[in-house]
Amino acid sequence: MTVTASLALRTKLAPTTTALRAATARLWRPDGLRERYPRYLAAMYPLVRASVPLLERAAERCAGLADPAARHLGAYYGRHAEEERDHDLWLLEDLAVAGAGPAAVPHPVAVELAGAQYYRIEHEHPVALLGYIAVLEGNAPGPRLADRLAAATGLPDGAFRTLREHAELDGGHLDDLHRVLDELALPPERQRAVSVSALHTANLLTRLFLSLATDPGGHP
Repeated sequence: MTVTASLALRTKLAPTTTALRAATARLWRPDGLRERYPRYLAAMYPLVRASVPLLERAAERCAGLADPAARHLGAYYGRHAEEERDHDLWLLEDLAVAGAGPAAVPHPVAVELAGAQYYRIEHEHPVALLGYIAVLEGNAPGPRLADRLAAATGLPDGAFRTLREHAELDGGHLDDLHRVLDELALPPERQRAVSVSALHTANLLTRLFLSLATDPGGHP
């Protein structure tokens, strides 16, 4: 059996699954969920807000590289940026319906999640962003999560648009990422950059969810 780049990435991420799922389960436990859900939205807002700028900057960096795979990678980032555009506005609308707004100071782990990608794009290689995307879209909300949270919190249905939309979209986005990753035929050092970025992202996302699950203020 041929081990493709996408399969190798999934294999490396497999050991992170248990901890991340446990953190997600704690985040969505019923007690205190009515207060915790708006904090979750506020913590995710800076991540979603950073998505399009990260993708656009990665595409720009690709355009300046002589790397044979850079043109294909840059086209993927440009396409994905359009798919993600205005999703931060969905989150603001969800927050408003939930009676809340974005945090005055972004959650530090959310800043670290996005900030690490800016560093990798600028100072390593823009291909590393694939690892970040793979983790976020590989841990998208399930198709029934929004209904379950709406029932548990009593919040209006309009507070769950982002969850509903991403439950529908992110599975297809992840398939597209895996296809592109395999088509790029990356050398080993570039595959390592993707894997390290993905593992770091999985660790930080677990920390973020645990922070939101355990602290009343939502900060570590």
